[in-house]
Amino acid sequence: MGRPKISHRPSICFRAILPSDLEILEQLHTEVFPIRYEPEFFQHVVNGNGIVSWAAIDRGRTNGNGDELIGFVTARIVLAKESEIGDLLRFDSSRPDQTLLYILTLGVVDTYRNLGVASSLILEVIRYASSVRTCRAIYLHVISYNIAAIQLYKKMSFRCIRRLLGFYFINGQHYDSYLFVYYVNGGRSPCSPLELAAAILAYMRSGLKSVASRLRKRDNDGLVKWPKCKEGHSLVSTQSKKNLTAECSGYECV
Repeated sequence: MGRPKISHRPSICFRAILPSDLEILEQLHTEVFPIRYEPEFFQHVVNGNGIVSWAAIDRGRTNGNGDELIGFVTARIVLAKESEIGDLLRFDSSRPDQTLLYILTLGVVDTYRNLGVASSLILEVIRYASSVRTCRAIYLHVISYNIAAIQLYKKMSFRCIRRLLGFYFINGQHYDSYLFVYYVNGGRSPCSPLELAAAILAYMRSGLKSVASRLRKRDNDGLVKWPKCKEGHSLVSTQSKKNLTAECSGYECV
């Protein structure tokens, strides 16, 4: 059965989620997500208690529902030093006010999917995070089988940096999660590809210099002659390189 089509020309607008949206917000979360949220969560959202939110509405509706939610996104600000991605973010640890924005939920009514509503909601989040001077990144989790969401965040330039095994437990079954990050206000990963290559090269040079110094000393003492070094890269094991790469760049989505 195909997705129901809209019989009018939509006029999508965005606003904050209000206390009057409580019932429809709960209903949409039940329809969109396989997990259940506590009533306290919705109260915090509609009253803005530690959570920022955006509602998508269709002013083009002619049935009197022009202010009813057809999409939503919720998020909360967390301290960078206390977040799970603190090791994947370069920030000034001496400043306790450095923050991140964690996307909690994002959903769109089935009829309005593939109309750019979700992308527009994400852009609202990016604009907000960029306006908060202390914010260094936006991050979120996506369940591994949600291919549409994974593709959406990649299209929006989010980086998939880690796969968390068994992160979700739904209906008696474990599911993996992908961790996505979007850097703002100068925030970035600890190592860029160029910095990673430079670090490996510096490590190799340091190892070569150390060995050369020891061998010269032994040669000067008459204990051994200078050997020919055929493969300088053997001074750094393959495993060491892998560890360095994983530490700096995390895991990529496959």
